[in-house]
Amino acid sequence: MANTGRFNEVSCPYHPEAHLIEDYRAGDQICSECGLVVGDRVIDVGSEWRTFSNEKANNDPSRVGGPENPLLNGSDLSTIIGPGTGSASFDGFGGSKYQNRRSMSSSDRALINAFREISNMADKINLPKTIVERANVLFKQVHDGKNLKGRSNDAIASASLYIACRQEGVPRTFKEICAVSKISKKEIGRCFKLILKALETQVDLITTGDFMSRFCSNLGLPTSAQKAATHIARKAVDLDIVPGRSPISVAAAAIYMASQASEDKRTQKEIGDIAGVADVTIRQSYKLMYPHAKELFPEDFKFCTPIEMLPQL
Repeated sequence: MANTGRFNEVSCPYHPEAHLIEDYRAGDQICSECGLVVGDRVIDVGSEWRTFSNEKANNDPSRVGGPENPLLNGSDLSTIIGPGTGSASFDGFGGSKYQNRRSMSSSDRALINAFREISNMADKINLPKTIVERANVLFKQVHDGKNLKGRSNDAIASASLYIACRQEGVPRTFKEICAVSKISKKEIGRCFKLILKALETQVDLITTGDFMSRFCSNLGLPTSAQKAATHIARKAVDLDIVPGRSPISVAAAAIYMASQASEDKRTQKEIGDIAGVADVTIRQSYKLMYPHAKELFPEDFKFCTPIEMLPQL
């Protein structure tokens, strides 16, 4: 057997350019020119059987399970005993001699249920797999450390998903997580703080820019309005016009101001439904920003409604 050093491919030493014939039954690779066996024990990576959707047989030809989950303690590597057919498979009373027993521990069962809950929540708000994996690791760390005794696993799972979103740079609001969870916003917030303290970790502070593109996209606003809203929100924070206001409420107010000055106007109710804040919250931030509107808008913004004509609320 000879290898070409550059690509590490198997080839015939006497006919390097000849095609090799694979004998799947014997697992050999044979030179098509001279018949020399240049490779043996070739692994067939194809399927052992063919599956058809209309098959109703109970026989399962699978001999392996799913991939090993490194977050579990080996309990996912289980063995299932098939149903017996011969006389040796039954005792004198007709009962099966060999039965499957649930060997999974309660700890692994709790982990599997939590991982499934995290995956379901992530699917509902279209989060990528990387965030799901990070949330699973966070839940595993909290579960193994037994730091949040007395808290429900669903609440810890929801808080883990929220932290994972923040750490991956695609933050979601508490209300967005709460909408796909069975847990209240207050309980998720409590678990969020407890997890950060228990794991001695931290997350970056959220800013108005973290939500701006998503909110504007969901509202169907053009790029010009989004750029204006981003500029307004950033300027308002830099000038300390909205002290003590949450980034989400500032972003919502900036979107409202930018949309009212453009052709694509949106109401406070429409923006509040997307951002998850109340109308009164948007109004309070808008009132602080309105007196400084001339300083907040970008210089190249094309006004369809002059600043003087913007709603004063």
